[in-house]
Amino acid sequence: MWAEGAIPEVDLELLGSRIRDIPDHPKPGIVYKDITPLLLDPVAFRMAIGGLLLQIGDDAIDKVVGIEARGFILAAPLAYQLGAGFIPARKAGKLPGNSQGVAYELEYGAETLEIHDGAIAPGDRVWIVDDVLATGGTAAATASLVRGFGGEVVGLGFLMALGFLDGAAQLVDLRHASLLTV
Repeated sequence: MWAEGAIPEVDLELLGSRIRDIPDHPKPGIVYKDITPLLLDPVAFRMAIGGLLLQIGDDAIDKVVGIEARGFILAAPLAYQLGAGFIPARKAGKLPGNSQGVAYELEYGAETLEIHDGAIAPGDRVWIVDDVLATGGTAAATASLVRGFGGEVVGLGFLMALGFLDGAAQLVDLRHASLLTV
């Protein structure tokens, strides 16, 4: 756990300056928000994890679900800091062994996410993490999957939200927060 007062102040301007746009990725017309520069900067990375941790507050969390793939990078250190288990929500066919899945729509296609059978026990208090809240489809699908296992979705945390896509509209029944809106 972080020592008392060890969570750094969140400088949103600094965080925003460490996210770069990659036009036409993964296909023409999409502007990919690349967080690699933020991850390369230890101050910004620590600040981002601290900001996400502050979103959770004093809530007791049993498991942190990271959405493939960049959500893994953010969720794992959060789980560590919280003393919680980490669960990867992966694209179909990527997990070994038995899993459950849910299909959903993206801003540029359709996908399926899966979680291992037994990763979430009934009553587990779960926090879901991803780097970007876009249309909200991925986050809503992940919340549905967690609930299907009997878990309680305490909330969802995002590094950034794409304001022009209004993904928050898909999450009106769920507590959620984003550090940045771009």
